[in-house]
Amino acid sequence: MSAPTAPLPPAAVDAMRRLELALAAPDVVRAVTRYEVASARTAELSAAMDTRNLTGAEFDALVFAQDTMAAARTVLAAASQLHLIEASA
Repeated sequence: MSAPTAPLPPAAVDAMRRLELALAAPDVVRAVTRYEVASARTAELSAAMDTRNLTGAEFDALVFAQDTMAAARTVLAAASQLHLIEASA
């Protein structure tokens, strides 16, 4: 039985994630990038939704961003790489 180890500092976790991503297959890198961009867009549109009604185009953009996140998550799950997005979620 091995002794437990202390959690890594956030900077070390981030550095390990960047290294792993740099060594990942291109489809994994694309999926992580698409997920992160869509996640940021979802957050932006969600904030707008809190202050006013979304236009039709904004609503469509929100649905598209959520669909993009789901598709990227599927790619990462198939590659057993969900930790690349869950660590930051």
